[in-house]
Amino acid sequence: MSTESETETENEADVQIPDELDVDEGSIEEKDKDSLIKLAGKLRDRRNELNSLASEKASKRNELNDKTREVVDVAQKHREKRDELNEKVQELKEKRDELNEKANDLFDQVDEKKKELKLQEGESLDELEEEIEDLEFKQQTEVLEPDEEKEIIEEIEELREKYNERKGKLEDNDEVQELTEEAKKARNKASEYHNKVIEFADKAQEHHDKMIEAYRKADEVRDEADEVHDDFVEVQETADEMHENFVTVQKRLRKLDKQEKEERQTEREEKKEAAKEEAREVYKKFKEGETLDTDDFMLLQRAGLL
Repeated sequence: MSTESETETENEADVQIPDELDVDEGSIEEKDKDSLIKLAGKLRDRRNELNSLASEKASKRNELNDKTREVVDVAQKHREKRDELNEKVQELKEKRDELNEKANDLFDQVDEKKKELKLQEGESLDELEEEIEDLEFKQQTEVLEPDEEKEIIEEIEELREKYNERKGKLEDNDEVQELTEEAKKARNKASEYHNKVIEFADKAQEHHDKMIEAYRKADEVRDEADEVHDDFVEVQETADEMHENFVTVQKRLRKLDKQEKEERQTEREEKKEAAKEEAREVYKKFKEGETLDTDDFMLLQRAGLL
């Protein structure tokens, strides 16, 4: 199996012009007709071979150009899909941001209501609950002196009382509850839109990556097509040169044919004139009364003298 480099070497050799086929008018002046006929045949055959090779390369180039267009079309489709998804991402971001803004506004309103109810003073419900859990865990897992354990139990009860009091005030206020619930719903909905933003952004990135890969492939195929086109031009130019050389040899052959024809015509005229001159000499003898043989009479007849 021939390697790519071997194939390239063969192609380069295909377009080399042998010295014997490198023709100019001066180089063929001294060649005889038979040599010129053989040379014309070689030039014609070489021209036809090169034209055939040029045709193959043109077909290959066209196939590669078609493939380039196909790959570019694929890239364009990925671009369109990416842009479509990016538009969707932008729409989802806007909705997400609107909901987050709404949630923030509602939570701000909740904070204002809590301030009005003095629920913001001191520790929050979550902080109180965490303190209670920490103390209960300590009571259950550590070995304590009776006084220490009693102190912890009293602290737990005090925190629970404070927790229940705050929670009760919060639960008794319908407006705070409604605002909090609405804010949580807005935040949750914003999270849903955020997840969709990530989902569509990932899909857009996939199409972007495929688009880049397709354009890279198109560039590779286009480069290959350009190389084949360069080969086509080189081969076609050599074929044209072979044709020009063939035409040059044909012109020389036609010139030789014309010269030969003219030489034959001159020879015939010279022979004809010589025959006439001989006939005139025989006719002169005939008039002078000399005896003529059969050939002499035939000569006079051909010359129209009898």
